Amino acid sequence: MFPINDYRTRIYNSYVYARQQALAPESLAGLKPRLPFLRKLVHQHFPPDLNAAILELGCGHGALIHVARQMGYRNIHGVDGSPEQVAAARKLGIEGVSQGDVMDALPEQPDGSSDCVVAFDLIEHFTKDELIGLVDEVFRVLKPGGRWIIHTPNAESPFGNRMFFGDFTHELAFTRTSITQLLLASGFSRVECYEDRPVPHGIKSMVRWILWRCIRGVLRLYLAVETGNTGRDAIFSQNFLAVGFKNSKH
Repeated sequence: MFPINDYRTRIYNSYVYARQQALAPESLAGLKPRLPFLRKLVHQHFPPDLNAAILELGCGHGALIHVARQMGYRNIHGVDGSPEQVAAARKLGIEGVSQGDVMDALPEQPDGSSDCVVAFDLIEHFTKDELIGLVDEVFRVLKPGGRWIIHTPNAESPFGNRMFFGDFTHELAFTRTSITQLLLASGFSRVECYEDRPVPHGIKSMVRWILWRCIRGVLRLYLAVETGNTGRDAIFSQNFLAVGFKNSKH
């Protein structure tokens, strides 16, 4: 019988190389295409207090950390399990990115130590049992009134499988309903979900935004024909954002 090895060790140790694509730019200038989206995310969903304690889990090469600092957030740091990604962050000069297993790093955080936790393209990498443990740990480290910002593939999207099956390490996919179910059952008092819509910042992006609105209308019509639901609040993008809030009195 052949030996059974942990696939995560093999894949994560060569995460950038094995995916055969550049997950990190060669310089900070290479972050430019993502800046409008990341700035919008920080502006709309980060705590208003620029001194808020923010922890990013699975931070990659630190693009979001870099943008948040540019926008005035002083107390943000992250952890990532990929040596390549952490090395890329150092090459880019982005500080506050450390290497380590998220499930090891979280228990080291004191109770109620973070105003905000960010998990960008992370939770889909865990099994259900592992994710329950992660959710409980995030809830523990959040201060009362804190928030958890989650970005993950959308299983409801017509092209959701493209994102989910695009990475061998993905274990789970979510819809707005399932992620809300998980967070509310784990103690969060409120969950808000948002589409990954194009962010207008120039002519090309404005055209994309207009076309997205048109395509979204067609998808809503399809949904209405099949189910009778007009899909006004449906989420059709390949990825989506969920924000879970911890009760301020907890």
